Amino acid sequence: MRDALMKSLFQLADKDPNLMLLTGDLGYGVFEEFEKKYPKQYLNIGVAEQNMMGVAAGLALEGKIIFTYSIGNFPTLRCLEQIRNDACYHELNINIIATGGGFSYGGLGMSHHATEDLAIMRALPGVTVVSPCTEREAELATVELSLRKGVGYLRIDKTKAELESDSDDFKIGRARTLVKGTDYTIFVTGGIAEEAVKASKILEESKISLNIVSIHTLKPLDAKFIQNEIKSKKGIIVIEEGVLIGGLGSSICELCVDSGITINNFKRLGIDDHYSSEVGSQEFLRDKYKLNSRAIVKEVLKFINK
Repeated sequence: MRDALMKSLFQLADKDPNLMLLTGDLGYGVFEEFEKKYPKQYLNIGVAEQNMMGVAAGLALEGKIIFTYSIGNFPTLRCLEQIRNDACYHELNINIIATGGGFSYGGLGMSHHATEDLAIMRALPGVTVVSPCTEREAELATVELSLRKGVGYLRIDKTKAELESDSDDFKIGRARTLVKGTDYTIFVTGGIAEEAVKASKILEESKISLNIVSIHTLKPLDAKFIQNEIKSKKGIIVIEEGVLIGGLGSSICELCVDSGITINNFKRLGIDDHYSSEVGSQEFLRDKYKLNSRAIVKEVLKFINK
């Protein structure tokens, strides 16, 4: 996803000299070419994320279109006060990129597990929250965020859904169907979509047809699409590589309560109310917390039988 994002940043910087990329001393092997080509549009702030957000706010107030970049929780939770007070309150065009969603940096421990970020960023007024499921979504989301007013949050992953073909039919706030099915719908956000797509192929052999839908935008939600899926399918399953409290599943529940829609069959798969004390690869931790394709297949079968 990072390479797809950088492709868009190069195109945007080439067209608009007001676009700037700020990094918290990260992105080596990726940003050197950008810095060389656009030296006046690139700043390495160093290991100082709070200061990076303050600099971003100052530049945005002068009319710049800003993208900030760091890994895991560092561009969000470490400088949450600056995001809230400097960027959000003033409705600045600052787009925060967090690479390494979920357990992407699982081997570095809980300090690098980005598992609460979506819930927290979604709670900030006026923030557009995007968590792409595919490389193409990450590429197109970068372009759209640059054109939107206000603060944007773009959470990318080390993994992504592998599709036979990925269309350009992308718009922030509009859900996308990754795999067409007729029986049950799985709503998914982020790179964990990879596991959902794999699970759908396994279950297809058992004549279970799953509709895999990318909710790449958690805020604003595609309310109409979600409501139609709830009404037309036998059940809804939500999968997210993050805490269940305040995430995608919570936002769908809120939508249903506010709109008076009843979900007869509903299940959420994610991380319960605790931190992981385990250290290991993303693959290992997905297995540990029952978020890989094998676990999803088991949970779907239990859900259907129940």
